[in-house]
Amino acid sequence: MITRFFSIPVSILKSCFAGALSGKNNFLLPLSLRLPHSTFKKSSNYTKGYTLIELIVVIVLLGLMFGITVPRFRQNLLSDSLDATSLRLIGFAQDLREKAISGQVSYMFHLDIREKRIWAFASTATEEEQEAARERAYELPADVKIQDVWSWSSGKVFDEAIIRFSRKGYIEQSMIHLQSEDGREVSLELTPFLGSIKIHEGYVDFDRG
Repeated sequence: MITRFFSIPVSILKSCFAGALSGKNNFLLPLSLRLPHSTFKKSSNYTKGYTLIELIVVIVLLGLMFGITVPRFRQNLLSDSLDATSLRLIGFAQDLREKAISGQVSYMFHLDIREKRIWAFASTATEEEQEAARERAYELPADVKIQDVWSWSSGKVFDEAIIRFSRKGYIEQSMIHLQSEDGREVSLELTPFLGSIKIHEGYVDFDRG
């Protein structure tokens, strides 16, 4: 094989490089030297994409994330509902105590365990007023129920309980047991003389003896 070397005149090379350096288009140069650099940069961006493996990995990670967060979110939602109900009952009892003291009249706090409803009325209320208070009863959330209510006068009841508030601010010693749909339990302890209500985590029983 015979290889021949052709000599390129120096004048042609000078004219090519001179045109490239001066910014003029020179058709003897390669296309990459004659076109702006930004043209190739933009075109390379359009060629980028996601592979099938990358998409599968993203879908699997999203599935794992939702599988972990959704049960926790549901549990937190139930817990929040139980806590909100506990605070609602505490506020209801404190309001009754203030009304009893300011009005110098005792109140009856009714808790319908089966129907999950609570209401109250003064001891001087007529039958019509009692029935109206019953119709305006507060209904517990669907995911929270009253397990039972213990009071000093009636012991532990499972249908309808009555807690008495005296006009001097004394609350009948009682324990209200709440439970959420997920099995979490809270016990509300009503103390007679201090007029305070304590929240206990779990089912706390109270023995009168």
